[in-house]
Amino acid sequence: MTPSADIRRASLWKPLSQQRVHCRLCSHYCIVPEGRSGRCGVRHNKGGTLYTLVHDRVAALHVDPVEKKPLFHYLPGTATLSLGTVGCNFTCGFCQNWSLSTAAHDDGVSSPTTVTYVPPRSIPGHQVTPQVLVEEAVSCGAASIAFTYSEPTVFYELMAGTADLALASGLGTIMVSNGYQSRRCLEALRPRIKAANIDLKAFSDRFYRDVCGARLAPVLDNLKRMVGFGWWVEVTTLVIPGLNDSDDELAAIARFIHDELGAHVPWHISRFHPAHELGHLPPTPLETLERAWKIGRASGLHFVYLGNLPGHTSESTFCPGCGTLFAERFGYRTQLPNGPECPRCGAHIPGVGWGHTTRKGHAPHLYR
Repeated sequence: MTPSADIRRASLWKPLSQQRVHCRLCSHYCIVPEGRSGRCGVRHNKGGTLYTLVHDRVAALHVDPVEKKPLFHYLPGTATLSLGTVGCNFTCGFCQNWSLSTAAHDDGVSSPTTVTYVPPRSIPGHQVTPQVLVEEAVSCGAASIAFTYSEPTVFYELMAGTADLALASGLGTIMVSNGYQSRRCLEALRPRIKAANIDLKAFSDRFYRDVCGARLAPVLDNLKRMVGFGWWVEVTTLVIPGLNDSDDELAAIARFIHDELGAHVPWHISRFHPAHELGHLPPTPLETLERAWKIGRASGLHFVYLGNLPGHTSESTFCPGCGTLFAERFGYRTQLPNGPECPRCGAHIPGVGWGHTTRKGHAPHLYR
């Protein structure tokens, strides 16, 4: 069977017997029979060859403050052209972008079972090329391109091609991800990505299995690899009432970041709002978030931020040495220093691009 013109042969897989294929893109390592798709819903086996259905289908494209990713220490105060496709390799019941993550499944519902669904006849999204995306980023004055919204791993081919052109054009490259790449995928991304925000959703393998349809260990391993690559890494945990908000679990996350990634790695603790399959749960109480912040600081982390709480003091960056206000934030508005040194004690504040000047330009045609 001849593949249609709007799909492309995928990367990182190998053929098996009986026209099955072994996808090696993420840590699920799906074995996909002919005529079926992997868990992500966007990598499809047609005639014993694995194809990507989203190599040119962007479903969300915006110019965002880089702080929205959230990244507080990478090119702060600048704009990033943010893009995503449909599809995801996780099945999180609390997904804030479920309309994107589940759109590639026939019934609009994600499934933890491999190859349950065949792909829909048409994948939602607008046709793009890496060159067009980079040109848009430059013309709108963005300092970087961010691969985000759904799960960038599942649109690896688009991400890789766009990142190569972005770096050649002097743009930064950002991946906002669940951190579930295969080792081969992560090695292929090593020279292409400069910064990442990774969701560390819990510190329990049971949580990952039952709520996300995945496992914890690959995420922890990949976080250590990313830091080892020299990427600028920040970590986000969405704190969900009754699921991952115990002192023990929050302390375990903080210790892992401190001991395995480094005290300088920022930890973003985000407030949960009812969504998707967990619409019956309440928003995270303020006292829970502040308790988590105290746990992070008590564990030795230098930079702990509370998310989805505009105006809270914990949005701002303070010198870990003398406590002086270094970068003041209110929502996505940031008052930045001129350089990376504390104005009081002269201590170096880790990050990339403190004092970076935001370029100006017109906004591109955006959609979602």
